[in-house]
Amino acid sequence: MLMTYMLCRNRVADFAQSKTVFAAHATAHRDAGLRLVGVWRSAEEPNNVFFMFDVASMDRAMAFMRTPEAEEGREASGVLDGEFHFVEDAGGY
Repeated sequence: MLMTYMLCRNRVADFAQSKTVFAAHATAHRDAGLRLVGVWRSAEEPNNVFFMFDVASMDRAMAFMRTPEAEEGREASGVLDGEFHFVEDAGGY
């Protein structure tokens, strides 16, 4: 069985604010079947944040991303623009 991940990138107004709001949504992420794998930020642009979740169900994850709570979280985090992609483990190169 292939492992599915959700790879995300957000450009935020303030990294510290974004990090605080993101952490406050940990329960909502878990309830949506998302388990945080890691968070990174760009060395050149520290307000460009990357994070990855293990995804239990793409349907649940997509439903969560469309909720008012997720939208409010993006606004409170100061997300200026962002994107997310569902990716599968390719088994190494």
